[in-house]
Amino acid sequence: MKLSRLWVILLGLAALMWSTAWATAQWMKLFGDVYKPKASTALSRARCAVCHVELDGSGGLNSYGKMLEGKPMARKSLRAIQNYDADKDKFSNIVEIRAGTLPGNAKSKPRAGR
Repeated sequence: MKLSRLWVILLGLAALMWSTAWATAQWMKLFGDVYKPKASTALSRARCAVCHVELDGSGGLNSYGKMLEGKPMARKSLRAIQNYDADKDKFSNIVEIRAGTLPGNAKSKPRAGR
């Protein structure tokens, strides 16, 4: 009985981790389709860290990811938050995205003149 309960818990955790990874991959694809970040930018290299604290998607959501949390996975969700400044660095999310910087990381800012 204890062994079957353990298996149910393990399978549940595996399903949760898989669904989270799948959702992150789907958001990354949608983000790339909408904004088409240039290959040489911090934004294109960030992958999961566009919305998450860590590059591998661990560590929870950053301020940009929190703005998307609970929203439907759709272009309109991305566009609905693009004029806000998620990381409070004085640059709107869309300005940072166009510059190739991270809208959820205050240390990642567009360079002057961009």
